[in-house]
Amino acid sequence: MPLFYLVLVALVQGITEFLPISSSGHLVLLPALTGHVDQGLLIDVAAHVGTLGAVILFFWADVRVAVAGLPSLVRGRVDEPGAWLALCLAVATVPVIIAGLILSVLDLSDALRSVAVIGWTTIIFGLVLWYFDQRAPEQHTASDWTLKDAVIMGLWQVIALVPGTSRSGITITGGRALGYTRKDAAKLSMLMSIPTILASGMLLSLDLIGTTDAGVIRDAAIVAFLSLLAALLALKLMFRLLESVSFTPYVIYRMILGTGLLIWAYT
Repeated sequence: MPLFYLVLVALVQGITEFLPISSSGHLVLLPALTGHVDQGLLIDVAAHVGTLGAVILFFWADVRVAVAGLPSLVRGRVDEPGAWLALCLAVATVPVIIAGLILSVLDLSDALRSVAVIGWTTIIFGLVLWYFDQRAPEQHTASDWTLKDAVIMGLWQVIALVPGTSRSGITITGGRALGYTRKDAAKLSMLMSIPTILASGMLLSLDLIGTTDAGVIRDAAIVAFLSLLAALLALKLMFRLLESVSFTPYVIYRMILGTGLLIWAYT
């Protein structure tokens, strides 16, 4: 696969995975704009591995606390912050795993990947994000996360199975609707992405058992590394901007992208 296309896939996936602007909307545009064929499952998995590494590095302090709390959680004890965080993350991940398995069994995933669907969801859920970001109070921080809020944000995350919604965008929306500050809603969204990306990556990897093509493996390594760098840059940019601006710039971008996708779909 040409190096320039590997770089494009890595940059698009890495940058858009954690920004609330829909990575699927951009990945749909990529082959159309470049005339290149789909990059394949292994490259998709590699891109996910890269973004997973980025969010773990960016939130390493929180990840370390959650991992340290796992032994206590396994023993049925939730008497320390790490065990509580690990429990909340696990609870928030259950709904999307169940819904994802249902879509897979019913073979509905591909039916939702039309340009028109992605265009509409990009616009609609961008407006939903804007509404709650403007209306909801900023009265909770990540340390206030409860099991009830984890379940609610987990249910919001299920909507992200519809392409164009944006996993980060919809979970940030859920966090803002619950009254979390912009930075803390984004932080919880990113932490929720770790078990979700890990689960989806493991599921996709089942189809790759036996892959031994050295060229494909090399391409995957390139994409994983570049996706990690791009995702780290995107995370740093977003959290720096959230110190002074709302999510409105991302919403405006979603309106432009969604409109372009709808024009493309219907003409």
